[in-house]
Amino acid sequence: MSDGKLLIGTLSLVPKKALSRGVRGLVQVRSAMAVRRFAAKFGIDLAEAEHPVERYGTILELFTRRLKPGVRPLDPDPRALLSPVDAKLDVYGKIEGGRLVQAKGREYTLAALLGDEALAARYEGGSFATLYLSPKDYHRIHSPASGRVLGYTYVPGELWPVNAAAVRHVDSLFARNERVITHLETAPFGRMEVVMVGATNVGHMTLAYDEALRTNVGAKEVVRRAYDAPLALERGAELGVFEMGSTVILVLEPKVALDPIPMGSFVRMGTRLGLTA
Repeated sequence: MSDGKLLIGTLSLVPKKALSRGVRGLVQVRSAMAVRRFAAKFGIDLAEAEHPVERYGTILELFTRRLKPGVRPLDPDPRALLSPVDAKLDVYGKIEGGRLVQAKGREYTLAALLGDEALAARYEGGSFATLYLSPKDYHRIHSPASGRVLGYTYVPGELWPVNAAAVRHVDSLFARNERVITHLETAPFGRMEVVMVGATNVGHMTLAYDEALRTNVGAKEVVRRAYDAPLALERGAELGVFEMGSTVILVLEPKVALDPIPMGSFVRMGTRLGLTA
């Protein structure tokens, strides 16, 4: 058995949701020493943080930090699709036959990811981009374009890790994990989905535009919310926050042509990922 498969077999026995809730409790313990050690261990760029490190009383406060104004300028071209996060661009490509690439030789369906076959069909021939956030990264998620929030879908699920080993070995990983899907209507890109995927130790995700949502609280049913009056937002506006790192998947209509960025490249929030096709 390969090391990756052995790891996955071991993790299958771990109560990942309970573990994630426990970790969340630990990272809320007030300790200036723990904050500094965490920052040093993961190489967090404290010079970009909104406040001096002394202002962050817990690891969670540091992890969910905002940045200083101006350190993430938005691409000035209004036709540019913005990266919603600081992250590694793991994989991107066309949506063909309703399928997305998870890793080399491994695919999953868009219908499973979105929990909605009819919605998935809308994006046939479009594109997707998978962005992985590591512990050192800035963990607030922003809108890739100006437009309106039509609503969101919360899909309770598992909390597998989303590291390289898990992505290679866990079938339909992103469609199995807990996730929050923001439904956007944008100009000039049309509809798009911003999918926040939870993971082990990422048992809590919040939305900037709807404080009512709570994740990893034992829910069993899918929650679908559509706003009678969609919420307007500008490109770069905050959509939500990860408590500990994870993955964002953009799902796009054929109106968008993604740039030929080398896979595995690090991208910053606000930089260009593509243009209107």
